[in-house]
Amino acid sequence: MRNPANPNSDPDIRDAQAAADAFGLRLVVLNASTERELEMAFAAAAQQQLGAVLVGVDTLFRNRREHIVTVAARHAVPTIYEQREFVDAGGLMSYGTIDDGGRPMGIYIARILKGEKPADLPVQQPTKFEFVLNLKTARALGLEVPTSILLRADEVIE
Repeated sequence: MRNPANPNSDPDIRDAQAAADAFGLRLVVLNASTERELEMAFAAAAQQQLGAVLVGVDTLFRNRREHIVTVAARHAVPTIYEQREFVDAGGLMSYGTIDDGGRPMGIYIARILKGEKPADLPVQQPTKFEFVLNLKTARALGLEVPTSILLRADEVIE
């Protein structure tokens, strides 16, 4: 699921399509940029009996976290998110970076304010990721989670 108004959504979809192709999977792109479109996207996912929905990285989605989790549950669509807050709100699972409170960004801002040129600063990528699974939600969806997946999770919410 992507917000087509987000300029990052096109490269994200290209990456997702490449991954789907590599595994021989079919990718269905669901577009949503309003609450009504979110409802329609999950209804379409349920109607098409999609195996799961991966909610893209987008402020619109983060700001409507509880609504999205509720709609996904209403349509019984297994849904994966990029932030654990979705799982804490009742979503199925998340895999994403661990929030470090913005510390690296603060360090970069301080370096720039002290006179360093932004172009001279190295690009940093996240190194800490977490996989969180909500077992209660999995059970409500009728999913049996293999032990191998449970062992891989950094946290299992029961």
